[in-house]
Amino acid sequence: MIEPCTPWSRRFLAAASLLALAAVPVRAADTVTQDRLLNADKEEGNWIHHHKSFAGHRFSTLTQINRDTVKNLKVAWTLQLGGIEGGGIWSHGGLEGTPIVENGFMYVTDGWGSVYKIDTRGGDGKLLWKMDPKTDKEWAGAVACCGVNNRGVALWGDFVVSHTLDGRLIATNKETGQVAWQRQVADPDKSETITGAPLIVKDMAISGVGGAEYGIRGWIAATDLKTEKEVWRTFTIPGKGEPGSETWKGPNDAAVSGGGSTWVTGTYDPATDLIIWGIGNPGPDWDNAYRPGDNLYTDSTLALDATTGKIKWHFQHTPNDPYDYDSVSENLLVDAGGRKLAIEADRNGFAYAVDRTNGQFVWATPFVKKVTWTRGINPDTGKPFEYDPSKDVQTYIAANTPSAQNKTADFCPGNMGGKNWPPTSYNPNLQLWYIPVIESCNRVTHEAMTTASLKPREFFTGGGPTNPFRITGSVTAIDVKTGKVAGKHETPFPLLGGMLSTPDLVFTGEPSGGVMALDAKTLDKLWEFRTGGGVNAPPMTFSVDGKQYIAILVGLGGAWDKWFIDSTPELKSIQPGSTLYVFAL
Repeated sequence: MIEPCTPWSRRFLAAASLLALAAVPVRAADTVTQDRLLNADKEEGNWIHHHKSFAGHRFSTLTQINRDTVKNLKVAWTLQLGGIEGGGIWSHGGLEGTPIVENGFMYVTDGWGSVYKIDTRGGDGKLLWKMDPKTDKEWAGAVACCGVNNRGVALWGDFVVSHTLDGRLIATNKETGQVAWQRQVADPDKSETITGAPLIVKDMAISGVGGAEYGIRGWIAATDLKTEKEVWRTFTIPGKGEPGSETWKGPNDAAVSGGGSTWVTGTYDPATDLIIWGIGNPGPDWDNAYRPGDNLYTDSTLALDATTGKIKWHFQHTPNDPYDYDSVSENLLVDAGGRKLAIEADRNGFAYAVDRTNGQFVWATPFVKKVTWTRGINPDTGKPFEYDPSKDVQTYIAANTPSAQNKTADFCPGNMGGKNWPPTSYNPNLQLWYIPVIESCNRVTHEAMTTASLKPREFFTGGGPTNPFRITGSVTAIDVKTGKVAGKHETPFPLLGGMLSTPDLVFTGEPSGGVMALDAKTLDKLWEFRTGGGVNAPPMTFSVDGKQYIAILVGLGGAWDKWFIDSTPELKSIQPGSTLYVFAL
């Protein structure tokens, strides 16, 4: 366990700086309690969870902006943010966060984890304070696999709770912007980083970790926000003798470096007291012969007892994954067809529904246009048809699987996934689930790993990708009653930012700079605005003083412009930026 306030964290606590432009008193009613978080959807004009609610729907009941009025949507105001600096292997930071809004006050982060408080009342945006955590950019950026990113904050009590890329959890006073306390949760010395927003459950901040490409051992950890101490830490790669350890075979003790990172914010089911979280890829990514066995709990949906962190159930999507198909995506909690479901759009190109009370498989359906790594998912087991439990190393469709016998393989979807981290949304009225899709294939060259290949703070991947194929995208709607695709809106570029839904609209952004609204039923485009920057973040909506707004961060970062840009050459002209856009009628 990493104790609070290590010498390293004290060094940066002392260096934390504050820009205090104004002070706005915090009313007692503004204190964020567990009861408010449980009933977040009743606060129609606010957005106080990362995913809007514990269920993760990213759905708002606000209707002022609707199918008839959306054509009149205009820019209300913009605000320039910072955090564009590079560090480590990255030339610049990007924006992937979801703004949090409470009673007209907005909290956003830039890629380096600086927190901004903005007063949105009066129809414009006034910066009240900025908390700069003074992250060591070179140290953390050197092991940030996939960009300088921070996906947002959480609210608890009178504090704004956030993460930094170098692995800290910080509680900032909501009124003053001063850091109240911080503790080291992840360790970049081990190549651990944090990019996700915290999930607040029962006065605990739940943190995930990134770093599977560097041979870390993944975990999910809970910090008591009252005592500032760790409550539990559950490793996603079981230790020797623990349930699931038998799925790591061979002489390499591969579980030690097994990956299983948890870098996307999960969801919480109060009825069962379960935290439901997506688990990333095993390591090394493309040499599955190094790690014989199914490699639990990688590429899985995991349910944890919120109080103890104990694993209650799991469902694995791609055993012994040779494709880098994380299952790190958020799980939405929906009730449909008489079942209590957790639904997840997997990087392997299939959308899954499992019973969220016990992890039992319910259905799976492809949401991308092209899948070549498997013939499909067995409706009885939920496993790929080619999966052979008697084999320790899976080949699936051998011609499309990188291996020692097949050094170079093309497969679809590519390793960036049919969907990556950008969040989905769900309209409970229509029972339609909207997925931001990457319609992709790519080529991977296999490299055999040895124990000598595993070195601190160096990539441990078992090969690497190239991208000779054009990559596009779509918004794909799934009918959760049937588990079938209900519609698809094609886009010229992959969707890298995520979704927002309202009763009759769906909003998303494109890396080429467009923000658009689609009809929730037909997926016809009803409105579009060109921001002039790349969109790599999901939209959200809120209301203040009786007026509804749409907000989105604009500034292309992440992994795309470093690892995948050759598949979308037009995006090479998109310049780095860091801007908050807010729209209204």
